[in-house]
Amino acid sequence: MTLLEYLNLITSEFRTQPNYIAMLSANLATPIQVQNLLSSMIPLFDIEIAVGDQLDIIGKWVGITRNVSIPISGVYFSWDGDYTVGWEYGTWQPALEPTEVTSLPDDAYRTLIKAKIAANQWDGTTDGAYAIWDQVFTTTTILIQDNQDMTYNLAVVGGIIDSLTLALITGGYIPLKPEGVRVNAYYVSVDSGPVFGWDVESDLLGGWDESSWVRELAPT
Repeated sequence: MTLLEYLNLITSEFRTQPNYIAMLSANLATPIQVQNLLSSMIPLFDIEIAVGDQLDIIGKWVGITRNVSIPISGVYFSWDGDYTVGWEYGTWQPALEPTEVTSLPDDAYRTLIKAKIAANQWDGTTDGAYAIWDQVFTTTTILIQDNQDMTYNLAVVGGIIDSLTLALITGGYIPLKPEGVRVNAYYVSVDSGPVFGWDVESDLLGGWDESSWVRELAPT
C-alpha cells in the first residue's frame, strides 16, 4: 500500500488534524519502504527471469545445485570440432572459464531446476515422464521404449538439443526414471523434424528423404 492509501483510512474526525497526519506519515514511511522492498524481491525469484544468486536460492528450495559432480567436457562451441559442438549444438564458453563445465551457466541451470520441480511431482509413470518433458522442453519431444525388464530406451526427437543440456540428460542430472529403472541408451535426432523409422508415418517418425538419423548415446 502507498502512504496515501494508509492516510485515506483515517476517520473523519482526525483528517483535519495536520499534526496527527504528519505524525502518521513519519511513522509509516519506513514500514512502507520495507513493504515495497519486499514486494520488489518477489519477481527476482521468478524462475523465468531469476539469475545468479537468485537461481541458486531457487535450486536450494527444490533440491538441485548448479555444480556438477563430474566435470562435463566437449560441449563448448568450436569451429574445428564435429557438428555436435557447432552451430545450435555447442554451448558458448564464458571468458576465463575452464574448458570443462563444473558449474552450470544460468540458462542450463534454469532448465535443470524446471526439470527437478517437475520430477518432484512425478508419479513415476511413462505418461508422467512425457508430461515432465513437455513442461521443460518446448522445442523437442521424447519417445520412450519400455523394454519390460526394468530398463527403457529414450529418444529425443523433433528438434535440436544443445550439447550441454544433452550431457545433463545422459548424465542423469535431469531425472526421468523411477528408482531401480535403468536407461539402456539415448537416441538423439541429428536434425529437426521427424526421425527415420521403418513402416511408420507420424509427426515424429518418417521414411526416406523426409526424416533424420539419430545417434546413439550411452548413459554416462
